Amino acid sequence: MMGGTPRTVGRMPVGTRLALMVVAEMLLVLGVRSLPAAALATGLVTGAYLIARIPLAHAWRTLRGVVFIAALVATLQLVVLPWERALLIAVVMILAVAIAALVTLTTSTTDLLDALERALQPMRPLGVDPERVALTIALTARTIPVIAGFGSRLRDSGRARGGRVGVVPYAVGLVVLTLQHAERVGEALRARGVDD
Repeated sequence: MMGGTPRTVGRMPVGTRLALMVVAEMLLVLGVRSLPAAALATGLVTGAYLIARIPLAHAWRTLRGVVFIAALVATLQLVVLPWERALLIAVVMILAVAIAALVTLTTSTTDLLDALERALQPMRPLGVDPERVALTIALTARTIPVIAGFGSRLRDSGRARGGRVGVVPYAVGLVVLTLQHAERVGEALRARGVDD
């Protein structure tokens, strides 16, 4: 989700976007306690997507994973909670990710990280290294699509051999490829003196 656009869209400053995102997330978690409130919040988030001119197909590609996970969580919650509460939990999960995704879909990764680095500067006397935090987030943002690509490679290799990759071989293969990638990134960072 991170860096959904090569350049920032719109005139709103990135810091303001991030501040509004934090406020919206807090209002969502603290204020949405009923299905009517969830419906209102869904309408507001949908309206924000329309105002930002995010194509429906693009929004769906971004959010479909969390929709699947939220549906699974809601199903599991039905064992111990009434259906209304289980549905509310799922909707809040989806909306929380949708709010964050709206920022990443309209703001470049570089601009997001620059804003975050500026926001963390006052914490430098407390031992926080803003550049290191921004680098960590940048690496995480760039690693997520790489790992997703590993998953696609494993599925494609299973199809090429005429079948599907089982859950355990898939998980083991994904872990091995991810660890190899992490080792390569670590070596590259050490070569550039980042761990000094």
